[in-house]
Amino acid sequence: MYKKIYKNGIIIKEFIKGGRKLKVIRRLSLIIILMIIYIYTLVISYIPDNLIVFEGENLNINTILGMNIKQKNNYNTVLTSSNIGNQKIDEVGTTTISVNLFEKFFIKDVNVSVIPKTKVIPVGDIAGVKLYTSGVLVVGMSEIEGMDNNKYKPYENSGIEEGDMIIEIEDKAITCTSDLIDMVNKSNGKEIDIEYVRDGQTEKCSMTPTQTAENEYKLGLWVRDSAAGVGTVTFYEPETKMFGALGHGITDIDTDKLLNIASGEFVTTRVVSIKKGEKGNTGKIQGTIENSKNIGQIYKNTNFGIYGRVDNLSSINIDKNKEMEVAYREEIKMGKATILCSLDNQNVEEYEIEIEKIYINNNYDNKSMLIKVTDPKLLQKTGGIIQGMSGSPIIQNGKFVGAVTHVLLNNPEEGYAVFGDLMIKQMREVEN
Repeated sequence: MYKKIYKNGIIIKEFIKGGRKLKVIRRLSLIIILMIIYIYTLVISYIPDNLIVFEGENLNINTILGMNIKQKNNYNTVLTSSNIGNQKIDEVGTTTISVNLFEKFFIKDVNVSVIPKTKVIPVGDIAGVKLYTSGVLVVGMSEIEGMDNNKYKPYENSGIEEGDMIIEIEDKAITCTSDLIDMVNKSNGKEIDIEYVRDGQTEKCSMTPTQTAENEYKLGLWVRDSAAGVGTVTFYEPETKMFGALGHGITDIDTDKLLNIASGEFVTTRVVSIKKGEKGNTGKIQGTIENSKNIGQIYKNTNFGIYGRVDNLSSINIDKNKEMEVAYREEIKMGKATILCSLDNQNVEEYEIEIEKIYINNNYDNKSMLIKVTDPKLLQKTGGIIQGMSGSPIIQNGKFVGAVTHVLLNNPEEGYAVFGDLMIKQMREVEN
């Protein structure tokens, strides 16, 4: 009897253990399935709705097992995760490619614009930047002391936030800070309707300005309508007289958001001093735009640089004999390259760097390549990459391959660079 119970006890225990193992297997299976779904979702989210490629350039689109792409006007061409990187579209114009999963499940269409290859002149000159916003940017909020000495927050519960761009008050366009001050004072303390933009969407709200002891009316908003700084001109395209610079966008110092600009100017600058970079502290080029000359107009501020047209060619160092092709990504190799930058007034010099990594399918940010400064002269002057060098053109094998964009905080000798083709494609969007 004892043995029987003991045996039954063993059977029950084994059954319980088996049940626990089954639960663990189910949980692991569910986790794996969710991870696979997440990975596929992530890859799909990075596939753009619109893509610009050079004539004869490989389609650089991240894909994953089971994902295939068909060119809609050529259904015989099926591009899978194994051959997508080798597929070229040679005809200038527009086409549409369809992204599918396992050739059965439609994911999305991608509109592809195929543009002719171009030649540019790498520049490397330091220049001053003046940007004027499309409206006034909200960069902060603070309480207002009213005539009764009480504290008020007119913005409270209005929905407006830091980073929003005020474009209209009472149906009148707001183009600068003085426009906003004027309209708020004209309200005489009555509720006003405000129109603003957030993440590309237009929103509306209402506020009642507070009257101060100085008999002024205020909303408690800190705003800005312009920005200025220095950076490097990357290239000049003789055919269109267009230029690209910085390799990254200009963000507001308070909100860290890309400035939505109405217009801008590129002007000459004079280098005042250079602060050397070191681990944990980025260096910088300090310049002044006093007594500056106009170089050209800035039309657009994007995540891949700022772009515009050169009006005064003589105000910038451009060597017309240095015109060169923009490299396809597949032509860029890890190893030696050079950058052009101006650290002494009016003198552009060439310095050696090393391209350490290439993220060939990266179309979504400006960290296309990992680079390292190796030139002893540049390391002696700057310690590596410093603020103001953003936009310094990179040349390899006689072709323009990209521009410096970021420095690594823990190692100023290293940083990131954007592909040259991404900058050219952004410029083409600006033109259109």
